[in-house]
Amino acid sequence: MRAALVLFTAALALSACGSKTPPPPTPEQALALRPADARLAGLYETSCHACHAMPESGAPLVHDRAAWDPRWKQGEAVLLDHTIQGFNAMPATGQCATCTPDDFKALIRFMAGRDDSAT
Repeated sequence: MRAALVLFTAALALSACGSKTPPPPTPEQALALRPADARLAGLYETSCHACHAMPESGAPLVHDRAAWDPRWKQGEAVLLDHTIQGFNAMPATGQCATCTPDDFKALIRFMAGRDDSAT
C-alpha cells in the first residue's frame, strides 16, 4: 500500500512538472523569433511579424503559450479559418497573398509555440 502511494505521489509530481506553461517571450525575444525555414521566415517577416511580435498590437505574441493555448484548444481548423477569413482585428489571410493553407498551418504552429523550428 505504501509503495503504491509513493508511486502515485511521484507520478503526480512528474505530471505537474510537464504541464507548466513556459513563460511568454520578452518583447525583445518576440522581435527576434523567426521560423527556421527561410521561406516561412520570409512570409512571417512580411505578414505576421508586424502584429504578432508587438505587444501593443493586441495580437497574441509569437510563442506566448498563455495567449495561444486557449486558441489552440479550438483546433487548428478554426485557427486556419480565422487566418484565411480574418477574425476580429486580424485581416483576411493576414495580408499574405502568397501564403498557401499549408504555409498558414506552419506559421500558426510556429507562432503558437507548437513546433521547434524557431531561430
